[in-house]
Amino acid sequence: MTTIRLEAIRRTFGLVRAVDDISLEIRQGEFFTLLGPSGCGKTTLLRMIAGFCDVERGSVWFGDERIDKLPAHRRNTGMVFQNYAIFPNLTVEHNVAYGLRARGLGRAEIAPRVEKALQTVRLAGYGARWPHELSGGQLQRVAIARSLVIEPAVLLFDEPLSNLDAQLRVQMRVEIRQLQQSLGLTAVYVTHDQEEALAVSDRIAVLNAGRVEQVGTPEAIYRQPATAFVAEFIGATNMLSGVAGAFDGATTAVTACGITLHVAGQVAAPGANILLSLRPETLRLVEPAAGGPHLPARLQLREFLGPIVRLHMTLPDGTPIRVSALAGQADMAQPGADLALAYDPAQVVAFAAP
Repeated sequence: MTTIRLEAIRRTFGLVRAVDDISLEIRQGEFFTLLGPSGCGKTTLLRMIAGFCDVERGSVWFGDERIDKLPAHRRNTGMVFQNYAIFPNLTVEHNVAYGLRARGLGRAEIAPRVEKALQTVRLAGYGARWPHELSGGQLQRVAIARSLVIEPAVLLFDEPLSNLDAQLRVQMRVEIRQLQQSLGLTAVYVTHDQEEALAVSDRIAVLNAGRVEQVGTPEAIYRQPATAFVAEFIGATNMLSGVAGAFDGATTAVTACGITLHVAGQVAAPGANILLSLRPETLRLVEPAAGGPHLPARLQLREFLGPIVRLHMTLPDGTPIRVSALAGQADMAQPGADLALAYDPAQVVAFAAP
């Protein structure tokens, strides 16, 4: 197992700083995800670790060894690409063996390692097949086996599931996570899919415009976002603009959308402009006369999504607000109804307004 350390690394392309002095430490045996929108620098960062993109400034370390000056083939990494990068003119066995042959190993040593790698990804007996005879999920397993067969210290994944259909993506992400845990390898995983990142990661780095916005566990990233960008990018949220009022020793009163909300703790000085993030699932339908913190809202549209119902509502000033409720809890809510949304002040996250 290997610790990866990035120290103030930078990479520019023309006038664009794709990776802007990023420092990270990825722990031994950790499944670490680089998450962000297209163009945020996550793939460039992964390619700098792999050796496919030069480090303009800063350093990359595997354990106590600095590796950013080493060529890619000497970094002991296995990379799984978005498009699989399978050779169509080679059988599964020869695709998996490719890296071993490039390293000059003999047939007697290659054969058992290829067999073991195929067994690991549940493709035992598929060695003689051709790529065109395989499904998308099987091709992805071949790509993973080819990365594992060289016995890398680090596994790198560049959006490996983006070419698969939705159901197969869910299945494959579980398989990749279980495989990584069973082997104990350090893995760096790039994706723009928030659900995928939350489901498989030990920790996540959220990137935006070449910089790291936040690093943390999936739970911390989702429940305690450090910035408004993270709150809006990870999952769904309602972002409301407001002005901080008095602090009563437990909560801060915030005027937003023509009503008063209460936020746990002292979030800002009175008069400061702030943004409030309320996750749709933290809002709960109650009777309009209910006590405790609540928001008056009018239901505009119901979306039935099987286990949940998504409610599109408006606050008194017309600001839209979304609610996610279990299907049975929202059966009686009809468009046009005036309702109330209870909330917990501790689950409202406040940010300084830009």
